[in-house]
Amino acid sequence: MTAALAEQGTLPAAAASPPPTARGRRRRGSGQGVPRWQIYLPLGLYLLFTLVPFYWMLLFALRPAGSNALVPWPVTGEHFQKVWNERSFGIFFQNSMIVGVASLVMTTAVALAGGYALARFEFRIKKGFLLALLASQFIPGALMLVPLFEIFKNLQMINSLGSVVIAETVFQLPLSIILISGFIKNVPVSLEEQAWVDGCGRFRAFCAVVLPLLRPGLIAVGSFAFVHSWNHFLFALMFLSSQDKQTIPVGLNTLIGADSVDLGALAAGGVIAAVPVVIVFAFIQKWLITGFSAGAVKG
Repeated sequence: MTAALAEQGTLPAAAASPPPTARGRRRRGSGQGVPRWQIYLPLGLYLLFTLVPFYWMLLFALRPAGSNALVPWPVTGEHFQKVWNERSFGIFFQNSMIVGVASLVMTTAVALAGGYALARFEFRIKKGFLLALLASQFIPGALMLVPLFEIFKNLQMINSLGSVVIAETVFQLPLSIILISGFIKNVPVSLEEQAWVDGCGRFRAFCAVVLPLLRPGLIAVGSFAFVHSWNHFLFALMFLSSQDKQTIPVGLNTLIGADSVDLGALAAGGVIAAVPVVIVFAFIQKWLITGFSAGAVKG
């Protein structure tokens, strides 16, 4: 009947044709008319551009010394054995892990306290303090070397892993506090108020109500604190003098000689340095995306 009325012109055009289904709307909205190669070609080129350096590093690390083959065959582990045992990369790895984990814990703990204060309290210099935190991100880490070196020298902390941990924490705190503050603002104050009514103090209410909801944000901030401390070269180079205190970035620098470079050992050291970072991001990818999404939108 509807079709007959439409043919006779007694129904409007909108009523004559059925409404588009949700599946049809999704197809039109997803760029159905765009050829697939226009999507996959740029993605493939970007993936190739990203993975070729990693393959080149694995190639030099796994193929025998003196080989020019483009495929690492036969595979050898001599370069890894050399850097781990002869070049003391086992000690460097341990020192880097200590610095990374300690920086993660200190940065997250201090940023959590500072972020809560910025998110929940109002005080006179709050805007100025936030402006100072943002302005500090424009200061290069190299400008902090001289004052930090003098401070650690007076505290007799030169050639100590604690000096690198403190320097890394100070360098990462401004951005971490700002991010944590954004995460806490997304948690309604009414949840804490209900806990106060039930007899909880502020600290207990924070630990029971707010802290579990901050897990994605804490993982995001902590992971970047760890990765930055793991990869940072400048502070470890300036504050650590003895070989048994050096970290992996400084250890990689020792593989570059004045007249020659052992490419196999250098590539093997680069693989050792990259493995923990890859593992961290592989396990926390879901939490990382959720954390930054939660911190980006205030609801």
